[in-house]
This record gives sequence, structure tokens and C-alpha cells, in this order.
Amino acid sequence: MQLARSVLYLPASNARAIEKARGLACDAVILDLEDAVAPDAKADARAAAVEALKAGGFAPRVGVRINGLDTPWGADDLAALGSSSPAFVVAPKIESPEAVRAVAAALPEGVDLWIMIETPLSVLRLDQIAGAGAPLAALMLGVNDLGERMNLVPGPDREPLKPWLAAIVAAARGHGLLAIDGVVNATDDAARLEAECRQGRAFGFDGKSLIHPAQIAAANAAFSPSPEEVARAREVVAAFASAEAEGKGVIRIGYRMVERLHLDAAHRLLARHAASTSPQATPI
Repeated sequence: MQLARSVLYLPASNARAIEKARGLACDAVILDLEDAVAPDAKADARAAAVEALKAGGFAPRVGVRINGLDTPWGADDLAALGSSSPAFVVAPKIESPEAVRAVAAALPEGVDLWIMIETPLSVLRLDQIAGAGAPLAALMLGVNDLGERMNLVPGPDREPLKPWLAAIVAAARGHGLLAIDGVVNATDDAARLEAECRQGRAFGFDGKSLIHPAQIAAANAAFSPSPEEVARAREVVAAFASAEAEGKGVIRIGYRMVERLHLDAAHRLLARHAASTSPQATPI
């Protein structure tokens, strides 16, 4: 199973950060050519990203966030990545299935597409966008842009964002995609990060976007199954494997009635647990 608990953005122009990222314990690193890079540094950042990809040596899986195709840099970003083949490409500010397909058409074979949901139109068209088809693999919440464009004041509990948190996860699940929660800008606020990670997990996200390596451990912990969840899942699997459960769609475990759908969920949780605890696990 592939993991996406911790997805770290790094400016592609920051050679020191990229070198450190090779040994980080996050599940994915995104070399950013968009928001983290000033306009006059775009070309140099693009060249640095290609060089880093070709050099390899990363423990996490590596993607690149390009500039939008409606900017002066997006097409050149995609063209440059053709020779270096990152594991995935992140496309920003996607607002239609046609925009998804336009990026997908320019990707090298075997490269996944992750897209940013960060505008009012993108949340209004979630089902159409999420259903655009392969190689689309993930929806990522762009909380800063979405909040600004919708004139939101999220607050520590992100109350105004909650409808969109649920909607993004529903669209991802409906179309077999990963769902990645947005960033916490306050890198020194550990309590805020932990609270948002718990909230994102409660809403069903697979992981969280990060902007500092210090945030990795909290995200990995929050989006990995807890010991209690693992124990309950194993109990469900064992109960359905017993002779008493043969041919039954519903069984009793203690004071709980458990259905076959809970068995499926238990198997998925145990697969995530195995991936998160195995040193040979493939990061996303």
C-alpha cells in the first residue's frame, strides 16, 4: 500500500533543503516551482528541480508542483520534466476536468497527477474534476488560496472550511483518489498542527500537506492507525474467520454488531498499519 500521511513542500530553488529532504521520513516531497518561488527565479528553480530528480537518492517519493498552464512558466515546467520523470506532478488552481486533461496530456507515461483544489470554482465542480480519469491520483486542499478567494476567516477549528473538507474527501473516495489536507502556516505551533492533523484524519483525509520538516512526525502519527484501531481491526478479522461466522453477513463482537463492510474496513486499516510500520514500505 502507498502512503500519503506527510507531504512536504520544498522550494525547488533551495538546494540545502532538497539535500536534507533525501533522508527525511515523510511519505512524499514536492519540489515547488509555484508559490514558493519568485517570478525572477522560476527558470533557475526549474533547472534545480530537474537536476535533483536526475540525481535521485530520495527516501520519500518525489513530485514537482508546476506553475499553472495559464502562466508564462507552466508549459516550460512540464516540458522540462519530460526528461526527468518525477513520481507525480502537482497542478495548481485546477477548476475544470478540461484543465486536468490538459496537464495530463503533457505528462510522461507513468507519472501520476495530483491537483490542487483551491478556488471557489474548484470546490463547486469537485465531482467533475475528480472524475476526469487517469492519471489523476490525488486531490490536495489549497487552504491558503481557497480561504483568501472566499474571504474566509478560518480560525483554529477551521469551522468555515468544514463543508469543503468533507466534500473533497467525498469526491476523492467516490473516484478512488487520495485526499490530502492543507498546510498549517504556523510552523512553531505544534498544538495547532496536531489538532488539524486529528481533524483531517477524522474527516477521512489520507494525509497532510506540510511546509517544514518539523511537522513530519505529527502528521505520520496522526494518519497512521493507532494501537487501539489495529487491535479492533484484528478482532473483526479474527471473528469473521471463525467457523461461527461462516456464511453470515452480520456477527456480534462483544456488545457490537459488525457487518461485512466493517471487515473490509478492517482489512484496509491493517494494510495501512503494515505499510506504516514496515521499513520496506513504499512511500507515496
